[in-house]
Amino acid sequence: MAQLLIRDYERMLDIVAAVLQLDDPDSAWKLIAERLHETLDCDNLVILSGIRVDERTGHADGWAPVSLGESLADVVQRRVRQKHPLVPYLAAGQHGPVAVSQLCDSWRDSEWCSEARADCGSTYQMGLPLPDAAARGAGIVVFGSQRDFGERELAFAARIQPLLLGVHRQLRELRRLRGELTSAPRGPESAPSPEDFGLTPRELTVLGLLAEGLTTRAIGRRLTISPHTVNRHLEKVYRKFGTNNRVSTVSVAKRAGLVA
Repeated sequence: MAQLLIRDYERMLDIVAAVLQLDDPDSAWKLIAERLHETLDCDNLVILSGIRVDERTGHADGWAPVSLGESLADVVQRRVRQKHPLVPYLAAGQHGPVAVSQLCDSWRDSEWCSEARADCGSTYQMGLPLPDAAARGAGIVVFGSQRDFGERELAFAARIQPLLLGVHRQLRELRRLRGELTSAPRGPESAPSPEDFGLTPRELTVLGLLAEGLTTRAIGRRLTISPHTVNRHLEKVYRKFGTNNRVSTVSVAKRAGLVA
């Protein structure tokens, strides 16, 4: 694996710091896409996609680095049907970042490459899987037209992959908890919100998993963080709730309508 430069690690730290300071977690992927766009020197777009190989379906959110929303969904569906080289790669459970040219000997002469040039003006692609059993086929695809992605870009992608997977899991859990709260019976209009307690999105996510009966270690595995970090979040929740144990904390959260 290529040796990364000091500035590469500095850019990773910049991305981590920027994500941790976000007030709106839903904007995390936009921010990450912008930073990857700069760091990987790609001149096109980054896509977070979910592919169901058995169902021959997929979806995508794209940035260039401006958000393209769901406008790339049709392109992803077509690539799945055409068995783009990344599709069998993900289906086989491969986790490492890879230049698509490594998966296809005649990539530049392929139909996939021709369509990529026609669709978005790009010749080269790099896949960065997000190996998550709860969302098979999830990953990021980086596009470029100037040169192929080499060892340095692949090494950077491998290093930052755990962070991206953690963000992916965090947002999925947060959306699920929000959905449960939306569908749960509502109390009086004056019922408190997470903001009333000063809970951050991460603390709300940890609280929701705690209410489901998950242990500290299980919460850490779900969110790709250490048990020590989970305990730090729980301590902050206890302090904000004025409680000192899990049972009373979950009880307060349920009465306040913060967990289903």
